Amino acid sequence: MLRSMYSGISGMKGFQTKLDVIGNNISNVNTYGYKKGRVTFQDMMSQSLSVAEGPAQDQAGMPLRGGKNPSQVGLGSQVGSIDNIHTQGNRQTTNRPLDLALEGDGMFMLAEGNNTNSPISGSDIFINDSNNTFTRSGNFYLDQEGYIVNSSGKYLVGSSAEAPDGFARLQIPDNAKSFSIASDGSVNYIDSTGSQVTAGTIKLAKFSNPSGLNKVGGNEFEMTDNAGLTGPVEGDNVDGVINALYTPGQNGAASVVSGALEMSNVDLSEEFTEMITAQRGFQANTRIITTSDEILQELVNLKR
Repeated sequence: MLRSMYSGISGMKGFQTKLDVIGNNISNVNTYGYKKGRVTFQDMMSQSLSVAEGPAQDQAGMPLRGGKNPSQVGLGSQVGSIDNIHTQGNRQTTNRPLDLALEGDGMFMLAEGNNTNSPISGSDIFINDSNNTFTRSGNFYLDQEGYIVNSSGKYLVGSSAEAPDGFARLQIPDNAKSFSIASDGSVNYIDSTGSQVTAGTIKLAKFSNPSGLNKVGGNEFEMTDNAGLTGPVEGDNVDGVINALYTPGQNGAASVVSGALEMSNVDLSEEFTEMITAQRGFQANTRIITTSDEILQELVNLKR
């Protein structure tokens, strides 16, 4: 069989994957905090018909002929990577105090439940890489006990007034007349006496390689060995346990904008352009298969 037929098949498979990623991007064009995907291709193994040769010389060292380049036939293409592009999305104003957008690097950290055996001093949440997720989607809510949670009920991680050096759930009491969230992540409320009280501070996680995070659905990411979780002080993150997070606006961490949400970073014009190129590339590879089949048909017709 002709090599070109199998090259065409590999090209079709690659462009199918690219169309899958483009379709997912377009479907999430209005998803808060969504980070678009991108497909890259690379060539597959090449078959060498002849190897490279250096210049030839006679016994006296005089040149006889020049060098020769290798002759290779490629065997198709394959998907090289599917990247998550963590660029900043546009900001949409909502004027809702629990809608939080991040301007800069970092992610909100989410946790489930609490654990009194936490290794973190003064913490009421067990923080490790097995039960925590991260998100740029800042639409948060209050549960019946006044804790700040996301749409799935996971707690927003911060430091409380009782445990400023640890991690805790952030709670606004029932008797609070109003509350606000500052750009430094501090959660403040007005109590029944009219005094302003700080309930705690939202903390952010930063990654040296955010593209290494794993999407788990629900606008959330989970940590992987290649994400490169960092801390404000060297050695803060040991054996997968997060011992330090960033205060918004410090050490290069993002600032918090209350009353706004970060939109998806999907650009529809770019996605439709990529869709057109993927479609034409798919069609071109089908033509390779069609042409190869016609050649094989001619070979078969040689025997009458």
